Amino acid sequence: MNLVEKIRIIEDFPKKGISFKDVTTLLKDGEAFKYAVDKMIEYAKDKNIDLVVGPEARGFVFGTPVAYGLGVGFVPVRKPGKLPADTLKYEYDLEYGSDCLEIHKDAIKPGQRVLIVDDLLATGGTIASVANLVEQLGGEVVGMCFLIELTGLNGREKLAKYDVESLIKYEF
Repeated sequence: MNLVEKIRIIEDFPKKGISFKDVTTLLKDGEAFKYAVDKMIEYAKDKNIDLVVGPEARGFVFGTPVAYGLGVGFVPVRKPGKLPADTLKYEYDLEYGSDCLEIHKDAIKPGQRVLIVDDLLATGGTIASVANLVEQLGGEVVGMCFLIELTGLNGREKLAKYDVESLIKYEF
């Protein structure tokens, strides 16, 4: 299946000069969504995964069915103030400003093998932050899987120490 055909491109969204990759068209196509999730599961099936971790919000959309398919749990990573129990926080720099992510302190046990799943790999900043949180809790990131990779933004290079898989690649 050609997943590229299932992604809607919206030019100049959310601002002029951005070519937005809209995954909602893939999500509403049951066959395409299943195919994409199955390909992610196939990538991870021999990695002895203990947990899947995904950042909000689209990391939840792809990460939870991957976790289900692997028969493992799912751990959400969220913006500050969204998780109810004690959290570990990680602040990271963006091109203009900074951002912050949180994970429950009891979400990952030392030595657990973790797959990080999200919809998009761009600059790699968000996912590097997710990996940092996993590693601070003692987890081992054994793979990262994305629906889309924007190859010109060097996110893969930022994540060079990890095993990275993407189903669709766009030049940027």
